[in-house]
Amino acid sequence: MANKRDYYEVLGVSKDATEQEIKSAFRKLAKKYHPDLNKDDPDASEKFKEAQEAYEVLSDENKRSQYDRFGHAGVSGGASGMGGFSSYGGFDGVDIDLGDIFDSFFGGGFSGFGSRTKGGARKQRGDDFLKKVNLTFEEAVFGCEKDFELDFIEDCEVCDGNGGIGEKTCSTCHGSGTITSEQHTILGSFLSKSTCPDCKGTGHTYEKKCNACNGKGKVKTHKTITVNIPSGTDTGKRLKITGKGGAGINGGPNGDLYLEFYVEEHEYFKRDGNDIYLEIPLTITEATLGCKKTIPTLYGNVTLNIPSGINNLDKQRIKGKGINNGNMYLIFKVLTPRRLTKEQKKLFEALSKTDLEDKEIKDFMRFTSKNEK
Repeated sequence: MANKRDYYEVLGVSKDATEQEIKSAFRKLAKKYHPDLNKDDPDASEKFKEAQEAYEVLSDENKRSQYDRFGHAGVSGGASGMGGFSSYGGFDGVDIDLGDIFDSFFGGGFSGFGSRTKGGARKQRGDDFLKKVNLTFEEAVFGCEKDFELDFIEDCEVCDGNGGIGEKTCSTCHGSGTITSEQHTILGSFLSKSTCPDCKGTGHTYEKKCNACNGKGKVKTHKTITVNIPSGTDTGKRLKITGKGGAGINGGPNGDLYLEFYVEEHEYFKRDGNDIYLEIPLTITEATLGCKKTIPTLYGNVTLNIPSGINNLDKQRIKGKGINNGNMYLIFKVLTPRRLTKEQKKLFEALSKTDLEDKEIKDFMRFTSKNEK
């Protein structure tokens, strides 16, 4: 007894570990140290047995309680895992499905542990496909119909996707779709089921192979599909087209096709969700005196009255002129002339002699004066 390690230490869990934590820890150790999986560690077999013994005690509420109170003496003789593993009895009381552990190194099903049977044809859904699509700004805003040329893998029409003509029962598996073989391990002998190699798990073969698809049951076809792209589509948005992905296996459904959109930038319009932004260039006189200005929108030109005294980067909203009833925002950009005629320069010099300073400018100048040292 003195040489035995603490069961909690063996499994690597705390003394207040939950039942699920204990089970998870044992599963990891079982996969790590099973002798048929671990050929490099000479102590793997002993570590495997040690972990199984610890789990058998800690997974049982009564045994765990006795162990917590009295240690190994409280469960002396209670752990059946150390008595050898030549039969299923060595795992009595272990409330865990070890099928996935044994599948990982035997590659088949084990009826003794209730694992999943791998024989038989399973329907498998086809893969999903992703296609990137470029859209112009206008196509994305207003929606459009777009044609796509795509390659599809579909059921062969000649043999209806069977791969052959003249169906008959498979002589190898006698229609079961699986074959049974015997496995000899340190745990004893087990019967393992695997998919029949001749009928691929379907349970039947054919008198004649289909020449149209070369027995594959699938053919590659090139088709053009028309897709309605909704208005307001934006970069990164995906549209699913059901059943246009990869072909299913053993009668499984096809996967789906996803179109992922990338929208080109517009020269003038900038987009933020369903809102549109547009910079409006103004001369100094237009900004100072106000003006009427023709403004382009997504839905045609509109004429606006620009009030006097517009400042650079002032914003104005036009309701409902964005995408799908979004808004349009005008950002005014007041431009300073870089070249002046002599007459224009005289006018600006005369203007500079008048008092055009507003309260904001005067307050700033006072702050500057106070800041002088």
